[in-house]
Order: sequence, then C-alpha cells, then structure tokens
Amino acid sequence: MAAKKKRRVTLAVLLAYLPISVLYLGFSGQLGAADWRTASRAPAGLAPDPASTPEAVVQVYSARATGWRGWFGVHTWIAVKPAHANEFTVHEVNGWRLKRMGTAVISSHRPADGRWYGNAPELLGDIRGPGVEAIIERIEEAVKKYPYPARYHVWPGPNSNTFTAYILREVPELRVDMPPTAIGKDYLGWRSVNTTPSGTGGQASLFGVVGLAAGLEEGVEVNLLGFNFGVDPKSLSLKLPIVGRVGPARDSTPMRIEAATK
Repeated sequence: MAAKKKRRVTLAVLLAYLPISVLYLGFSGQLGAADWRTASRAPAGLAPDPASTPEAVVQVYSARATGWRGWFGVHTWIAVKPAHANEFTVHEVNGWRLKRMGTAVISSHRPADGRWYGNAPELLGDIRGPGVEAIIERIEEAVKKYPYPARYHVWPGPNSNTFTAYILREVPELRVDMPPTAIGKDYLGWRSVNTTPSGTGGQASLFGVVGLAAGLEEGVEVNLLGFNFGVDPKSLSLKLPIVGRVGPARDSTPMRIEAATK
C-alpha cells in the first residue's frame, strides 16, 4: 500500500509540474517568433565586436529550439574567433541540413550571439587570451572527428546538443555546464560511461534515455527519458526539465587562458 501511495504522489507531482512549467516558459520571454521564416537572427549583444577585439575568443551559447521543440529543449553551438580574425566561425549541428548536404555539421560565418530564429541566446562559456589559439585548433579538429555527422534524431540524440557536448569533452578547458534542457547532451552512443561535458566529473548513460552524472561544474543530474533533474551546489541552482536552470545568474566574466610556457 505504501509503495502504491508513493507512486500516486509521484505521478500527481509530475502531472502538476507539467502545466506549471509550460506556463512559466510561456511568460519567461525565452520563446521568440512563431514563424521561423521571418524570425530575427540579429545579434543579442553578448559577443565582442571582432573589429575591436584582436585577441582569440571562444564562446558557447544555447537558445530555445524552434517550433514545438522550444517548449522542451534548447539548441547549442560553439563560436570561435582566432586572433585578429574579422568574424566568428560558428560550429553547430542542424538536422534539416542533413538531407541537403549529406552532413548535419555546419561551420558558418554568422554572429556568435545571433538569435536562434527569434529566440534570445544565453552565454554558457567565454574564454579569451593568447592560449585560446591552441584551443581553437583543437576545437576545429574535434569538429572534423564528430562521430555522428550523418545522423540526427531530436530525441534522444545524436543532435545539436550531442555535438556541442562532444566538442566540450574534447576540449575540457571550456568547463561549460550545459543546460538541463539540452536534450541529447547525454547521448554517448554505444559508450555507456564518459566524462561530463565540462570535463570535471563522470557520467553513465544508456543511449541518452536514462543516466546519472556528477561533476564539479554540473553538480548531480539524473536523466529520465532525456529529461534532466538535478542540483548544482556550486551555483546554488536547481536543474529542471522544460524550465531549465533555476538559480543565480551565471557569471559572464570571460575566462582568460594564457599561452603555455616552455
């Protein structure tokens, strides 16, 4: 009887959480224009102007996905600018480009902080300095080695968040804690164990459907059917599906990476 009552309480909590979280998201301003054809792709003012920023820069962003997907998850990307470059190169995965180009991986010159079809981006990581040149080279190599360029699945992956998480694992200096709404970040393919995307912990995952992760940057996360629940003691934040990260604002101060000395 006690177990049955516990299941009923759990189900009631989940059923109550769904409409509340959707209502919150609807009024949060995270979702932009309904028509992707006319939606803004304008910069949000979070990236430095390449013309006045000679140093190398790497930034990681997320924004609510387009259409119905945006109610559940985000799209993520990585932007790089070598020293003295006059524009950013954005690396990301777009499923709708797969049939046209034979690969879901796209590297293009666009504003690093451009709105994702009307949805405002959130800055997840920002590193700058002379040591970033070598990191950009490793990012470019990781983009080439991404293991799923010809595969894309909204759920449970591989998708745009699987791509970003893969790059972050290959370049742990970025130390990025991906949002709990980045569905697909926990997809590890046939591997069941790996480091967390930030490189500060470890995780076990069964094809991104169920899993557990713990790290200095991520805190503790439980993945159920691609939805993440967790707590991050470092930032005093809760991690919830649909709603996302709840807690103090992220520290947006760029992290400086100095060149290695011999």
